[in-house]
Amino acid sequence: MKIKKYKKIAAFSVIATSILFSAACSSENASSDNTKGGKKEEISITYRSGGGSNKGLTDWLEKDVIPEFEKDHPGAKIKLSPLNVSEGDYFAKIALMLKSKNTAPDLVTEDTFMVNSDASAGYLESLDKQVENWDDWANFTENVKKGVIAEDGKVYGVPFNTDSRGIWYNKDLFAKAGLPVPWEPKTWDDILHAARTIKEKSPADVIPLWMNSGKATGEATSMQTFEMLLYGTKTPLYDFEEKKWIVKSEGLVNSFTFIDTVYKEKLGPNLSQVLNGQGSSVAYQQLMPKGKLAMGIDGIWQTGNWQDEGSAPWPEAIETLGFAPMPTENGDAPGSITMSGGWAFSIPKNSDKKELAWEFIKFVSGKEKNLSLILKDRSLTPRDDVAKDPDYQELPMFEEATKLLQNAQFRPAVDKYPNVSAQIQSLVEDVVTGTLTPNEAAKKYQENVTKIVGKENVIEK
Repeated sequence: MKIKKYKKIAAFSVIATSILFSAACSSENASSDNTKGGKKEEISITYRSGGGSNKGLTDWLEKDVIPEFEKDHPGAKIKLSPLNVSEGDYFAKIALMLKSKNTAPDLVTEDTFMVNSDASAGYLESLDKQVENWDDWANFTENVKKGVIAEDGKVYGVPFNTDSRGIWYNKDLFAKAGLPVPWEPKTWDDILHAARTIKEKSPADVIPLWMNSGKATGEATSMQTFEMLLYGTKTPLYDFEEKKWIVKSEGLVNSFTFIDTVYKEKLGPNLSQVLNGQGSSVAYQQLMPKGKLAMGIDGIWQTGNWQDEGSAPWPEAIETLGFAPMPTENGDAPGSITMSGGWAFSIPKNSDKKELAWEFIKFVSGKEKNLSLILKDRSLTPRDDVAKDPDYQELPMFEEATKLLQNAQFRPAVDKYPNVSAQIQSLVEDVVTGTLTPNEAAKKYQENVTKIVGKENVIEK
């Protein structure tokens, strides 16, 4: 789901390409020699490394995955090829790669919000038969599996993490400003009250509230910001009973209005800080560890930044920070909201090496390997058995983050979602920069989304 991480928004993505299986190993066992003519077949693994993200993923691949996989496949050589781009650019590059046999990898990991879209476009191979014959599939959380099932009802990926989102807050800054600790906001007004209090009673260089707010941060803007607000109203993005997009509602206007208020009252960061692809890194690797950020709406995966091997080691993080549930707009039931997502391993339709790609998925998706990944990148596990492991349960903040999943909402698993999400990102930026008022942004949303999905597929509430 580390955007994400979202995720992550912080997002964790891996592409494994050029995975070859010899005829001998495909018929006998996965540990046979893949050498052809004395030359090892190469597995190239590419993942997003923009902004110093995914250090935990890199460490996992280098230390936990590659040595053992190469031992089991003596004829295979694994090469890491990180892709240093923003999250939005990463998705665009992957979409181009999947279109052609000349560029499609043999194994791709995608944010689950892209699975249905890519499956509907014919880019992904159905894994129905594979998971049907894989006993380990029963250990995956049923709710998380929904993220890899497309509109046709087929499975197109195996989740390797999931996530939840809340409000990170600095307990020291809150206490000095006279705000309660622990902080438990009940409404959006409580968030704004805390931000205004921080602005009034803290040093001028302390940013009260951080929200991803532009096109450059891609899905993190849609999910960590706009949808965390919208799904706390009575009107989400999509009506599943009617199977139509909600393009006009009070919730849409109010969500844009909340964002507008934060920036009009200068409760958020400078636009130069937030309107770029490295915004999350600035917030959680620089500002928050230095005590310059009081609140940030984001995901649990951010704890990965602060561990000893993270991008911004911060031993005091767990004592300094709280992780509060995001309240609904007016405190209506269920009281809090979190958006949940995650990432999954999928096999491109254009791969001609699907057999070993599936063997690789099984290898990295088992209990032992998934636990080792989660301990490094600090996302939530998609496996019920890993969630019960003592090492997992001891992870700081994970108890709170897991509880948030009780009220989790998911992005619409329909093929037009990525297009709608792009509109959200653009309109949020227009509101933040003052180009559009909240009402104008809501009207533009209605117009643009109606064009994208068709008049017959929209409703007003």
